[in-house]
Amino acid sequence: MNFYKLSFVTIVLLLFSFEVKCQTQKDTLNVLFVGNSFTYYYNLPQMVQSMSEGGNTFIKTRQSTVGGSSLKDHWLETRNTKTRELLDNFNWDYVVFNNHSLVTINDFDNFVKYTKLFDALVKTKGAKPILMMTWPYLSNPLMQEHISKSYIDIGRELNTLVLPVGDVFVKARKLRPDVNFYADNKHPTEDFTYLIALIFYKSFTQNSLDQISHRLITKDIYGEKTYLSFLSKEMSLFLKQLVEENNIVAAEDFYKD
Repeated sequence: MNFYKLSFVTIVLLLFSFEVKCQTQKDTLNVLFVGNSFTYYYNLPQMVQSMSEGGNTFIKTRQSTVGGSSLKDHWLETRNTKTRELLDNFNWDYVVFNNHSLVTINDFDNFVKYTKLFDALVKTKGAKPILMMTWPYLSNPLMQEHISKSYIDIGRELNTLVLPVGDVFVKARKLRPDVNFYADNKHPTEDFTYLIALIFYKSFTQNSLDQISHRLITKDIYGEKTYLSFLSKEMSLFLKQLVEENNIVAAEDFYKD
């Protein structure tokens, strides 16, 4: 009898060890999001991480964000930014850069200068930079043409991946004019942040978006659930279809040797 009890316990422990081993063998991407309020509104990095929880690749995210900051601020370490410290002290697979929303229009020379400086720095660290194309203000949709061209041009020059968040957002607004994607004149709503997260998740994994829940969760330090999104199923489906149809470039494929 004791032999059978011992055997049962042994089998349970072996199965548990196998499950833990499988979990630890799941691919993990370490991603640093650098930016400002366009990044931290509605917890974009945490949404991306939450989307990856059930997949074959876990995206572990951190952020270096200060409201209203530009890449110049992050480079010069003004406004209490810690980006260069994080780049020096941790290993990253990808570093996502969100520059100030007006920098391509009002400060183009510094847009080019500090994008190039960070691009070179990240690549010397063995990580891969990604530029997050921003979007127009509600008060001026005409901004997007200049923003898009600026990001596409510098991405080509540096051979760096640009994710077309602004362009996809413009399509979303045209297809769903009934939806307010702006929290104010410029910041994203929960729906819009979910859209941005889908774009990053798709680029990082190329997994189907079908299994991504309309309700994303994370856990606090006590293990309690915290909800990151409460989208309707219909809105979630629309945004997932939109991203799938835009053929988002796979980051891994872009940076293949």
